[in-house]
Amino acid sequence: MNRRIEIYDTTLRDGMQREGMSVSVDEKVQIALRLDRLGVHYIEGGFPGSNPKDVEFYEKMSRQKLRTAKMAAFGMTHKRGVKPHQDPLLKQLLKVETPVATIVGKSWKLHTRKVIRVGLEENLKMIEDTVRYLVRRGREVFYDAEHFFDGFRDDPEYCLATLRAAAGAGASRLILCDTNGATLPGEAAAVVGRVREEIPEVPAGIHAHNDSDCAVAVSLMAVEAGADQVQGTVNGYGERCGNANLISVIPDLKLKMGLDCVSDKQLAELTETSHYVAEICNVSPETHQPFVGENAFAHKGGLHVSAALRDARTFEHIDPALVGNRQRILVSELAGRATLLKKAAEMGMDLGKDKETLGRMLKRLKEKEHQGYHYEVADASLELFLRRELGLHEPLIELDNFRIIVQKRKRAVISEAKIVLKGEHGTEMPIAFAEGNGPVNALDIALRKLLPVRYPKLAEDLSHIHLVNYKVRILNEHQGTAAVTRVLLDSSDGHNTWGTIGVSENIIEASWEALVDSLEYGLTKKRRRRR
Repeated sequence: MNRRIEIYDTTLRDGMQREGMSVSVDEKVQIALRLDRLGVHYIEGGFPGSNPKDVEFYEKMSRQKLRTAKMAAFGMTHKRGVKPHQDPLLKQLLKVETPVATIVGKSWKLHTRKVIRVGLEENLKMIEDTVRYLVRRGREVFYDAEHFFDGFRDDPEYCLATLRAAAGAGASRLILCDTNGATLPGEAAAVVGRVREEIPEVPAGIHAHNDSDCAVAVSLMAVEAGADQVQGTVNGYGERCGNANLISVIPDLKLKMGLDCVSDKQLAELTETSHYVAEICNVSPETHQPFVGENAFAHKGGLHVSAALRDARTFEHIDPALVGNRQRILVSELAGRATLLKKAAEMGMDLGKDKETLGRMLKRLKEKEHQGYHYEVADASLELFLRRELGLHEPLIELDNFRIIVQKRKRAVISEAKIVLKGEHGTEMPIAFAEGNGPVNALDIALRKLLPVRYPKLAEDLSHIHLVNYKVRILNEHQGTAAVTRVLLDSSDGHNTWGTIGVSENIIEASWEALVDSLEYGLTKKRRRRR
């Protein structure tokens, strides 16, 4: 694996252009850190000249220590009639102080004349001046040649001239963009090959969109033709039909083409990364997605199952463990038992000695999943479920009742929670009241008032546990307001992060269940470590 291919992720910029997708600044930071863990080389976090959220994101990322990735900020060539040092968008681009600046410019004469409405020579000058301005201020500049393949069909010589303008001004990468997603793989390879012949001194990259359902294939063929960088997004998120899906590109490069891009250890986190980003973006993971989907290595047909159990290579193109996935035998109860045994062992529990208990727990687990529980993204709730079933869990929170009152007061909406816990050995039942900015927040505050009273030694541990994410998903939309709701919480103590889940027709009850699991898990983990 001598040749190294750079992975440039634009989930946090291009991916966010997907309809209905939006994440908070803190969620963008979480995604960026997970991408760094995966081993991507560049993370494009947004367009700092377009909105304050992206500026805040870059400020927060400047305080993070990344393992492998460099941060890139996105911008465009300076405006018509304005010098680069006068352009407010370029000033903002420099202000966020990322090591890489990615600048998009026009390659298609149609866009030059009708979108930015400048002459062809002026466009070349804008590209050259912008790149040179940023290079002289210490930035590594990647030049994104927008609509390059469309422009190449129209006038290849002008397209090449735009690349030469960027290269001559100091751009370190020339990225060929299939912005409309209209290019087929063979054509992409031919165009990339021509660019490498004409401008061999500057590495080329590929940025493909999926409007023809060819973005991954276009990216791979571009690499075959000499491209050294692939840009794309996690799960192919993006505007219209999306971008090249890095979750497919990465294993194709490494496992199929034998090219260096991420380490073996990082590749094994591919499935977890795909699902993690999907959950943060509040998008259901695609169960049939290649490499990482729940059904990517699932076998149901009788002959397929029989063959796969004898030798998985008969119906699996790779070992699923290489990408962090697993084989699933859909008609076999044995596979379900094996999975449960494995998960329990990872959590320090041995279920192999009692087949009756194992069978009962497997049945209960399937019942819970049928109700809507999804333990793959709620590791803490799964461990608590297993410990409760085995009688190993000592509950810290035993509810007698709670009450929520929501009032509209002039311009403010106030939520008040009352929680009553069960008393111990005839003692008076602990009660707490709290106000919050919503019902769940009020419950959280009230519960945090009660627990230190009952368990003073855990007060410090409790103060370190914070909710970092709260997501709600409706499981059966056709039921309207009576639909079953799934609530997912992510919590952290500053060192570790864990997920919990609650399911109910009542969103408050589902939230309470996830909240209790969150605190129970965090506190009991601390207590077990001390013992």
